[in-house]
Amino acid sequence: MCGINGILHLQSQKKVDERILTQMRDALEHRGPDDKGIYIQQNIGLGHRRLSILDVTSAGHQPFLSEDGRYAMVYNGEIYNFKEFYAELKSKGFEIRTHSDTEVLMKLFQLYGIKMLHRLNGMFAIAIWDSLEKSLTVIRDRMGVKPLYYSIYNESFYFASEQKALFVAGVPLKIAQDGIEEYIFNRFVAGEETLFQNVKKVLPGHALILHENGKIETEKWWDLKYEIQNHETINNPVDWFRETFDDSIRLRMVSDVPVGVLLSAGLDSSSVLSSLHTQKYKDIQAFTIAFKEEEHNESHIAKKLAEQYQYGFNSIQLEDSDLYDRLLTSTYFQDEPLMHLSEPHLLAISQLAKPKVKVLLSGEGADELMGGYVRYKPLQFPTLLHSLATLGSFEAFAKKARFEKLIRYAQINNDRDLVLFNGCNIYPKDIATIFGMKTVPKNEYRKQIYEEAKSLYPNNLRRQALYFDQHTYLCSLLDRNDRCTMGASIECREPFLDQRLIAGLGSLDNKWLFTGKKGKFILKSAMENRLPEEILKFKKVGLSTPWGDYITKSPAFKEELESFSRSDIFQMPYFENIKVKKLIANLQNGDAKMVSYIMPLFMMHIWMKNYVDKFTTVLVDK
Repeated sequence: MCGINGILHLQSQKKVDERILTQMRDALEHRGPDDKGIYIQQNIGLGHRRLSILDVTSAGHQPFLSEDGRYAMVYNGEIYNFKEFYAELKSKGFEIRTHSDTEVLMKLFQLYGIKMLHRLNGMFAIAIWDSLEKSLTVIRDRMGVKPLYYSIYNESFYFASEQKALFVAGVPLKIAQDGIEEYIFNRFVAGEETLFQNVKKVLPGHALILHENGKIETEKWWDLKYEIQNHETINNPVDWFRETFDDSIRLRMVSDVPVGVLLSAGLDSSSVLSSLHTQKYKDIQAFTIAFKEEEHNESHIAKKLAEQYQYGFNSIQLEDSDLYDRLLTSTYFQDEPLMHLSEPHLLAISQLAKPKVKVLLSGEGADELMGGYVRYKPLQFPTLLHSLATLGSFEAFAKKARFEKLIRYAQINNDRDLVLFNGCNIYPKDIATIFGMKTVPKNEYRKQIYEEAKSLYPNNLRRQALYFDQHTYLCSLLDRNDRCTMGASIECREPFLDQRLIAGLGSLDNKWLFTGKKGKFILKSAMENRLPEEILKFKKVGLSTPWGDYITKSPAFKEELESFSRSDIFQMPYFENIKVKKLIANLQNGDAKMVSYIMPLFMMHIWMKNYVDKFTTVLVDK
């Protein structure tokens, strides 16, 4: 796990400035404190910060050069099945000189180019310079577990694992109007666009090939829709799932350093721990977050499971100034305003884990693959959902929090928007009423993914929402996981996101996902003889945090809330109609639903105040 960066000047006579390349690289030091390197050949420069996981010796140093000197590569991630290629590479005349997956990756590229990508089981962001063809290939893994950003600025191509490295290189930090609209309405910017003007993401499952003359080729090397449509029939889904999941765990235990687990009392991470126990892995450490509020606390159940398996258990509780300080730190690592609101807690867990492990396994992805969110349930009967909108006039229903949000959601009057806004906490009509913003974002990428989902699962809104989330919401969760764990110099691996599970689950009948009250029927069926009943039936909590109480009652936040009420963000054209003091007063008077309206703005305020000035003056591109 590492941080990568690079510069390609499209004017071939212009030499890369070593000082700028090094500044970019070292802005990513937290991603790789163990080693560092640069490669410069006239107009191309590559930088690398290394977190040593496989072959911790100097043999794994990057940038990594091919033996003939033609190729130079920087790479962030892990290829879990890299040893499977040893015999093939040796038969082709290659000698394996290291114990690193980096060497295998380079030799596979020399043999097959990007056609080798389909055979990799792993997570990766890769950049390879071909000094003969004078081309740069940048690649991102299937689901976007590893981040990769780029910008074309002043006739140069800049790329990096995090946006901050681009800003350090001189790419202007400018908020894009479309980006800020999508952040407010949808909580994050999906697809290749970002919050920033002229900063893009390499899409998951895509490769870009840049030539010195400025020509860019884009290739979609992995297509989830195609994989699902062409998946062979799974005859015994429970056995298939259990065997594939266990093998995914086995592969993700490939490491030359200690591995731990991000554990809650939830089914997903508990299944990860249970698989490790079943496969007789020893000396595992589990890490969890604890809350003083009983309704948010799962740590006692997580501890009981870890002790049952004779694994180490570690927990941390964030309060007041500790939470506030972690909030500021995680804002810097995230590069954008926080939107999941669990980022400080994940950063704290990762920092707790750092002295004991260098890799953490996560249960991320299970909900989006197997229908684990309650918000999918209303989509089963869209006609009934639309009729619920009329209940908004009945005060008895509107006062019940669980119904109040459902009634607001039910007022969305078309199937596409029910999918597009399913993962939101507030909806377009709410934003128009409370914020005075009536223009909804363009959401071109979201609409494209919806059309794919609709053609793959016609007349099935729940499956459409899963496919949609796998390309949007899940990407934001993976980015959160990457930034929070790498902020503590720890690698995060997600066993549920093995490509065999992703495509296979997408091909199964609804019953394997949605049967029962809480979804994930196939996972429960596969784990019913492994996990105790209290976990199989435990009410999902997740990393839900009582932010309304924190920002109004915590001493560390009360001063910041006052600053927020006078924040400069409300001078920006897009936010100028928001009556922020009224929103705060309503929250202080006990209106809990104000949290959903206030927190995106509060996090934008924190970000503007503590991040933006580190780089440049912020502008809004109109």
